[in-house]
Amino acid sequence: MNFAIFRLTVRELTGQRRMLLMLLLAAVPVLLSIIYSLGDKIDHPDWTAGMLTTVVVTVVLPLICLILGTSALGSEIEDGTVVYILAKPVPRLQIVTAKFAAAALVSAVLVVPATAISGVVSMSGVPAEGLAAGFTLGVAFGVLAYTALFLLLSLVTSRALLFGLVYVFVWEGLLTNLFDAVAYVSIRQYCLGIADAVATVGPEDLDADLAGGVALALVVVVTIAALYFATRRLETLELSESE
Repeated sequence: MNFAIFRLTVRELTGQRRMLLMLLLAAVPVLLSIIYSLGDKIDHPDWTAGMLTTVVVTVVLPLICLILGTSALGSEIEDGTVVYILAKPVPRLQIVTAKFAAAALVSAVLVVPATAISGVVSMSGVPAEGLAAGFTLGVAFGVLAYTALFLLLSLVTSRALLFGLVYVFVWEGLLTNLFDAVAYVSIRQYCLGIADAVATVGPEDLDADLAGGVALALVVVVTIAALYFATRRLETLELSESE
């Protein structure tokens, strides 16, 4: 990994005004958990699992990774500045891994603490039953898979944001609820599978479609495959395409 590119990318991703929007987005589950903890709490595990699934795993996590993952290289391709990186004698794999690491780090800093805090606050006063830990771990691995996938998407199409939204809300949000087999190609289901493997709640509160071991293996496969194809795409990217 090229640390100079990594540091520059982190600075670019955190210095833009849209970072404020992502901070507000990450704060939503925390705010909801605080409001819930102040009210008449009836079923902690059911509410916590539902909120973390619906708000964090389904919306906050993929949206933040989509914005940062597609921006890490996509913004430079759009404005033509990627030509300066491609012109340098830097292995394409180092460029891809540096961009990926930067986007994944910023995404994780935003989403992982928000997940942990939300889980702990909403379960306050009752046994945690592994929900906070399970979802935090699942989200952490989800950051890797989502970021790698959206980084690759930004190298394949100039409409990466649009296709990313289709994947998140149509493929994962709709089709996974209609067809069980789609779970094997759904990062959202990978996150839930890992969370379910750690949590000790019953299936009425959290019932993932994938076993924890399978979900973890698929996260690794998707992440490595996406980075591999992103590297190959960057190797074949002509300088004229970014000018």
